[in-house]
Amino acid sequence: MKQIYDSMRGMDLQKELHRLRTPKAVQDFVNALAFNFEEDGDTCHSPRQVLEVGKAQCMEGAMLAASALRLQGQRPIVLDLVSTDDDFDHVVALFKQHGCWGAISKTNHAVLRYREPVYRTVRELTMSYFHEYFLQSNGKKTLRAWATVDLTKFDRRGWMIAEEDVWYIPEYLCVIPHQSILTPAQVRGLRKAEQIERKAGEHVEWKEQK
Repeated sequence: MKQIYDSMRGMDLQKELHRLRTPKAVQDFVNALAFNFEEDGDTCHSPRQVLEVGKAQCMEGAMLAASALRLQGQRPIVLDLVSTDDDFDHVVALFKQHGCWGAISKTNHAVLRYREPVYRTVRELTMSYFHEYFLQSNGKKTLRAWATVDLTKFDRRGWMIAEEDVWYIPEYLCVIPHQSILTPAQVRGLRKAEQIERKAGEHVEWKEQK
């Protein structure tokens, strides 16, 4: 940890994130960032880059949140939520309070957001996302698996302060084993989200500039 602080000394990353004293403050800070629509191509900005450009998508927001939580004494752990091939995966940062898990999320939608630290296990927290994880087009529920990664694994590569995209982190998430959450029989028995739920899911926080 001392090496992390030393490498951040005098940088905006430390100044910006060290003032965030609670997970709630971290979520507020992440929410205030514009959503990264990746207009010029896919990105995977490091926390340092995110602060420079002032916007983030879910992976970038999760890594920034994990960095801020680390300065609060938490482990920088992210949760990878894996969907079916016709939907998008989602990544959140995990934190623990009073023995229970919570999550910080960067999303442009009204769902898949912050989770209060009331979940006894990570799987329990993961399942809190299940019902609202569906396709807008037809209501198909798509969450299928999950895995966690402690980002200290990438400290030697300087993931927090890198000046270039850190693609090696999502690439690692793609190859590690994940835990399935449904049996084939459960998948076959799923009921689609109702029309009113799908309508509510149309709300977005940031409008993409055409």
